[in-house]
Amino acid sequence: MREGRAHAALVYDDAKCVGWCQFGPTDELPRIKHQRAYRSELDALPDWRITCFFVDRDYRHRGVAAVALEGALREIAKLGGGTVESYPQEVEGRAVSASFLHNGTISMFERNGFQRIRRLGKSHWVLAKVVNAAR
Repeated sequence: MREGRAHAALVYDDAKCVGWCQFGPTDELPRIKHQRAYRSELDALPDWRITCFFVDRDYRHRGVAAVALEGALREIAKLGGGTVESYPQEVEGRAVSASFLHNGTISMFERNGFQRIRRLGKSHWVLAKVVNAAR
């Protein structure tokens, strides 16, 4: 991003952008929450990371983040695919404000074929999926 590059899947309602999902190669998004715990059990860096979601307050709980995730995965496929990691929160059994779900939820990622790799901190997990290149 410092070099003027950014990857995001944007979600629109007509002309209004109501949400987005940030993604990029690992070297573009080197910092993640719980860095020490992440690196302590690291086998290899992924090709891609999905690091952040934003959904307009008036559009929360309407599937915008899920649409943004699906868009990011399509873009990753167009860009050559590879291993994709993300670090969502476990929310089942906990009260979590939607305004604090910057990394999305585990259930949203699992519905898109991601697998839990390992716990990362108290309520986050490393999830991963291999995305095939688009033909």
